[in-house]
Amino acid sequence: MTFLPQETIRRKRDGGTLEPAEIGRVVAGFADGGVTDAQVAAFAMAVFFRGMERAEAVALTEAMRDSGDVLDWRGLDRPILDKHSTGGVGDNVSLMLAPIVASCGGYVPMISGRGLGHTGGTLDKMEAIPGYSVTPDNELFRRTVGQVGCAIIGQTGRLAPADKRFYAVRDVTATVESIPLITASILSKKLAAGLEGLVLDVKTGSGAFMASEEAARELAESLVAVANGAGLPTTALITDMNEALASAAGNAVEVRNAVDFLAGTHRDPRLLDVTLALAGEMLASGRLAADAQDGRRKAEAALSDGRAAEVFARMVAALGGPADFVERMDFHLPRAPIVAEVKADEAGFVVGVDARALGLAVVALGGGRTRPEDTVDHAVGLTDLASIGTRLEAGELLARVHARSAEAAEAAARTVRAAYRLAGEAPPTRPAVVARISERG
Repeated sequence: MTFLPQETIRRKRDGGTLEPAEIGRVVAGFADGGVTDAQVAAFAMAVFFRGMERAEAVALTEAMRDSGDVLDWRGLDRPILDKHSTGGVGDNVSLMLAPIVASCGGYVPMISGRGLGHTGGTLDKMEAIPGYSVTPDNELFRRTVGQVGCAIIGQTGRLAPADKRFYAVRDVTATVESIPLITASILSKKLAAGLEGLVLDVKTGSGAFMASEEAARELAESLVAVANGAGLPTTALITDMNEALASAAGNAVEVRNAVDFLAGTHRDPRLLDVTLALAGEMLASGRLAADAQDGRRKAEAALSDGRAAEVFARMVAALGGPADFVERMDFHLPRAPIVAEVKADEAGFVVGVDARALGLAVVALGGGRTRPEDTVDHAVGLTDLASIGTRLEAGELLARVHARSAEAAEAAARTVRAAYRLAGEAPPTRPAVVARISERG
């Protein structure tokens, strides 16, 4: 019988439940062109308004996974683990998390993305390292994971290609903000990576795409349910993004922050808490720890004794970066010619930060993209960001701006100053890890 995409679209438009086989045929049409852009858009809009049951979302995710290559890690004798973040400002967790988990016995083939909107991208950060290749061939990727324990790279064109086309259409048809479609987009790529355990970092707050905790929880619950339904053991942490996670936001400046973190020179408290919590979950999911708390203790030990820093250095060298990068990062990383201090106009406690505004300040400096084809300036960014709860006197430092010109620095300084709210009383403390979501609730 001839497959008619419009009939599937009609059923979903009218509130029907789609069978896995017809979802599979629609997705195959995304990949091979058998479904037109107009039909892709209509399908997306029907799902946007009618939603999907869990079984439908699982079928959509699995079909998009199967539209391209699925990585095969047979021959490696340790669990294949990864994490995904929904994106934030100053979120350089991946740079520390991958080597921490690898040094504790996991394999971490971390397939990451570029910056999106006001949020930074892991690939853009790694490309601040001279010579580092985020697009190695499959042989080098597999060899690095097998020999070092982790590799942070970009998505190949053969992983979930149906998602690439589907997302491009959703992006221009106001259908991005659909929980089932976001879920399938994220998880299809993770399933294609051949994982055996996944931890999700779902952000909430002023710097997150899901600003409200309610929306973040809805997405986290959907991701956990669908991932486990597709056979991938998954948990999620909802984490706070009401301020930058690290005290730096940008590319080279976040790499510098990450190396300092691994070496023990400086560790931002909230960043440490989130990183160790995610590491604990990953190690527990791979049965490399009895539970998340035991995993956290193992991760702390890998940081303390230098194993994680050593793994990071080996990964950088294996993927084309300098062999002495950790020891001489200040020599290798680019620096902006202008560094300007942003000072508080008045005394008080930092009680609020518009994290999204900080991310947009980095984009305006050239550290992000306003169009996909834009070139990123890896040197620019913000450092020494004052955290919520900090007591400042008038004239004390809110942040430092790293810029290409005095004019750009001045504009960023105005944005940063406007992003901060000070008051006479200290704000209530808020945990960096807000909630944990598992299949059992």
